[in-house]
Amino acid sequence: MSDSARGHSAQTLTASTTETLRQRLLSGEWPGGTQLRQEALSRELGVSRVPVREALRQLEAEGLVEIVEHRGAVVAELSLDEILELLRVRALLECDILLEAVPRQTRGDLETAESLLGQFKAALDARDVSRWGLLNAEFHLTLYRAAGRPHTLAMIGQLLNRTDRYTRIQIMLTDCCEQSYREHAELLALCRGKDAVSAAASLRKHILDAGPALAAHYPQQRSGIATRRSRTRNLPE
Repeated sequence: MSDSARGHSAQTLTASTTETLRQRLLSGEWPGGTQLRQEALSRELGVSRVPVREALRQLEAEGLVEIVEHRGAVVAELSLDEILELLRVRALLECDILLEAVPRQTRGDLETAESLLGQFKAALDARDVSRWGLLNAEFHLTLYRAAGRPHTLAMIGQLLNRTDRYTRIQIMLTDCCEQSYREHAELLALCRGKDAVSAAASLRKHILDAGPALAAHYPQQRSGIATRRSRTRNLPE
């Protein structure tokens, strides 16, 4: 095998390892603060420690894990103030890009968003927590892509990843599945009507309303996390 072929194979393996770990983190499989041991992960995934190490570095850049001295990689955990700040940043970026995207959205863009919304509703009805976040993020990004701003889109994607766990907590604790679906459906309808200003206003409310709802329940959630962490602090050796 040539050096270039080996390099491509290593990149592909690192990318697949990163995606596997990313989805497990976003699904909430590991509570915040859990130590992620490279050796255990490499055995579990059937890869060497090199792609695991590179994957954890990428996930640190995305804000999903933290590299802590003497502990290695741990699942990132945000304070309530940090979550609220990220929601405000999301509102700023997402409303701005949506204003540009709405006039440029094609029928295909809107049909894709409608299909994702249907899948999102099915996941809500089935209480399929792991799929909520994936479908929610893809629905939003589908509405924004027409703006043609890849760097902004990448930043929004990272913010969605960082806040996904807490958005799902808010939906579960407040039992607002129907409300979440209605808000997404309203946003899509406004995009179909090419009403960019109203769509951006609806989106801003949709994002920021998660803050007070989460704040009201966050102490309860933190208590539950602490209890679970005492049992699942580290991955098994």
